[in-house]
Amino acid sequence: MERLEDFDITCVLAENPGPFTLDGSNSWLIGRDPCWIVDPGPPIDSHLDRLAGEAAVRGGVGGIAITHDHADHSGGLEGLLERVGDVPVGAAAVSRASELLADGDDFGPLTAIATPGHAPDHLAFLAGEALFTGDAVLGHGSVYISPDENALAGYLNALDRLIALELNLLCPGHGGPIFGDEARARLIEYRDHRLDRERMLIEALEGGARSSDEMLAHAWGDVPAILKPAAEATLAAHIDKLAAEGRLPAGAQRPDIGEYGGL
Repeated sequence: MERLEDFDITCVLAENPGPFTLDGSNSWLIGRDPCWIVDPGPPIDSHLDRLAGEAAVRGGVGGIAITHDHADHSGGLEGLLERVGDVPVGAAAVSRASELLADGDDFGPLTAIATPGHAPDHLAFLAGEALFTGDAVLGHGSVYISPDENALAGYLNALDRLIALELNLLCPGHGGPIFGDEARARLIEYRDHRLDRERMLIEALEGGARSSDEMLAHAWGDVPAILKPAAEATLAAHIDKLAAEGRLPAGAQRPDIGEYGGL
């Protein structure tokens, strides 16, 4: 059975478990002399101490890549830099980033792949046959989609691009790594899950549902109450996609999600 060690990758798990973060946030280290870090994680001193210690064992840090600017992935950046020194920071939109990355850009051994959906600035990072997915794909469960412009269409397009890659390992932002053929299978599962939600939403609309509560009950009825705000945000993204495609019936209510930003 393949292991992370076979890819010269290590995971440092933050102690921030929860309904959105699963067992906690993953910070990934790849290579050595120097190593590169994907996502410093939350600003928890014990986590940053362990991460810096592991990096020292690997010969120091060449750079820090950030998948997206949510606190559970990027919040520990300043604290980590205090521990490892002033190294390059690559991201699509983080105020402390020294290199702003876009789709296809190289950053050390990593190649950035735009994966909007969960966040407009979201990047995945490819290193050989390993893909660091951030919150685009988790070790288990699903992710919410932030209702930004073209968010859901962009997310589905990104998943199709990832499915086409030759991958042997997924390193998600939360949950355990996924090896071998299961990596591509998980990506397909995520795409099909999102399309299935769309199918159920259309089914609800065709049945006369127009309020957001009716649509949620039909298409997201299996979601626990604590995750309802995330389901509402995702519903809004689905509604936006149908509207952009001219497939949204008149009178369909888009959830008022306010300033919900999720994790």
